[in-house]
Amino acid sequence: MRRSGPSRAEFRSIPHSRRLIIHYAEAIWSDVELIRQSAPLVHNITNFVVMNTTANALLAIGASPVMAHAPQEVEEMTGLAGSLVLNIGTLSVPWVDAMILAGRQANNKAVPVVIDPVGAGATSFRDYSLQRILAAVRPSVIRGNASEIRALRYAEKGTKGVDSSLTSDQALEAARALAETLQCVVCISGATDVIVSPRELICVSNGHPMMARVTGLGCTATALIAAFSAVNPSPLHAAAHAMAVMGIAGEMAAVQSPGPGSLQMHFLDALYMLRSGDIESRLMLAVE
Repeated sequence: MRRSGPSRAEFRSIPHSRRLIIHYAEAIWSDVELIRQSAPLVHNITNFVVMNTTANALLAIGASPVMAHAPQEVEEMTGLAGSLVLNIGTLSVPWVDAMILAGRQANNKAVPVVIDPVGAGATSFRDYSLQRILAAVRPSVIRGNASEIRALRYAEKGTKGVDSSLTSDQALEAARALAETLQCVVCISGATDVIVSPRELICVSNGHPMMARVTGLGCTATALIAAFSAVNPSPLHAAAHAMAVMGIAGEMAAVQSPGPGSLQMHFLDALYMLRSGDIESRLMLAVE
């Protein structure tokens, strides 16, 4: 049963900024409940480094993960899924071919596709592979750090391996241009997560600096966006809700964690134990 909110008269008397938080907190919690009730299948074609981390995070929030990358089965698997993740972290030509097969099937079946351009701008092979994927597949959401988003738009070589050398606001114009060109949502992750559609922008400021010391949490954010995309038809709100939950769980985990090793464990617990009150009390979100 959902927690009852303020009455209509009480809601009108609340300051606008607080009303916005209440509205989004209730919408985020509604998505979390839908994920927990329906356990959507999230098909991940992702990298070796993060398979275990992202699978556990999806299970903790209530989704059902599957990691399948063989070209012989990806189309069939995508046909069963509620959403699809294409993550190029440890890419190879056969994996890129499988991503294109799965992505086309997802487009044909109206399954949301979430792309993570890991390390875009680091090597020519990564950039070429991303161009191949984007020429064949229509994404619902692209999530990357600022360097990756700029590299995807401007073909820049500013990426430090798979880490960002830029802040979210330095990639805002690139994100806007990508969103308009590809008619999708672009999420720039950072100290402030910026989620951009062709017409709207949402900023989420939840999270903790220690999260950057745990490998794969960016990729985990992408997987959570896919889980929320399976239950929310709005790519903009699915991405914003997922990033808020990601950041709030990180904050809750950091309270109990002296270092990144324990943070990873407590992060999974926070996702599993997340309640509506945690979202409303911690959510830091702005709409522009």
